[in-house]
Amino acid sequence: MPASANLKEEIKRLALETGFDLAGIAGVADTPEHRFFPEWVAEGRGGEMGYLQTRNHADELKRASLANAAPWARSVVVCALNYNTDQPYSTHAGATWQGWISRYAWSQRDYHEVVLEKLRALEARFIAICADRAMPSPQTWCYVDTGPVIERIFAKYAGIGWIGKNTCVLNERLGSWLFLGVMLTSLELTPDLPPADRCGSCTRCLDACPTHAFPAPYQLDATKCIAYLTIELRGSISEDLRPGIGRQLFGCDICQDVCPWNRSAAGNNLAELQAREKLVNPDLEWLAGLSQEEFREVFRGSPVKRARFSGLRRNLAVAMANSGEQRFLRILQELSQDEDGVVAEHARWGLQHLRDMLDHDGRMPG
Repeated sequence: MPASANLKEEIKRLALETGFDLAGIAGVADTPEHRFFPEWVAEGRGGEMGYLQTRNHADELKRASLANAAPWARSVVVCALNYNTDQPYSTHAGATWQGWISRYAWSQRDYHEVVLEKLRALEARFIAICADRAMPSPQTWCYVDTGPVIERIFAKYAGIGWIGKNTCVLNERLGSWLFLGVMLTSLELTPDLPPADRCGSCTRCLDACPTHAFPAPYQLDATKCIAYLTIELRGSISEDLRPGIGRQLFGCDICQDVCPWNRSAAGNNLAELQAREKLVNPDLEWLAGLSQEEFREVFRGSPVKRARFSGLRRNLAVAMANSGEQRFLRILQELSQDEDGVVAEHARWGLQHLRDMLDHDGRMPG
């Protein structure tokens, strides 16, 4: 039998006390979204993200069903932490000599550490409550983007928010600026209800995507998503997608920045999630001048490290090429001789692309 509603509400209360902004309970049954996932993977929409294709001993996609990854689980506790800050949106980006790093990567600490720390604290209090009530100690498992769990699906069914047309979880009060963490448990809890979809007829997120990564509402082709191209993709970015990347260096916030539900979303007051000033609209020339050691130091504790030094330099070549700034010709010329072949190739393309832009604008010297 399910555990009492009283215990469910106690867990949610503890989650808020631990520092989360939202919390809810989802069941473990497969959903329509889970059934769509294998098809999405088979169509190659996940690109090179091999971890999405992790399989169990029966050769089943783990993320396609929680029963494949954690058959012992009976409930999913979903927690959300707001990471919005009082800083500009990418759609209000700075000067042409500046780039854009996704909002979630500005913080003082890597969000994985911040969210997992709070999840562990909740887990400990949850187990203690069960002990106080003379209940068997439940099995638990905490994840923050690290396990075979599609967090946003469970966030929907835990009542955290609906899944918008841009495939992000949207909450009426906090918009889509949410870090998600889940705690699986062997204890059966009464699930919450999914909220209504409030996207209505709005298509601003779909219309704003410069690389056309949404083949249809509620569907994402990751291989065209700027976040995938600048973070997950190793090697060369398709030339036809490079102009659409604009000056995005790491990740992309465009489809969230134009969302009406984010216009009045509240900001967070957590010191660990406040922005490092130098990472908001960063100077492209400054970043291009970083050595590998300086890169490690500047981005210590930041998700930007996931792009690696070579990946960031590749992205810099594209951003400089799209800037329209004549002064970047010199830097792109230097990068075109880089020992990293991928960086050099993108810089050579960037030189030609930038020259074409300047020539079109009549700014190339005669």
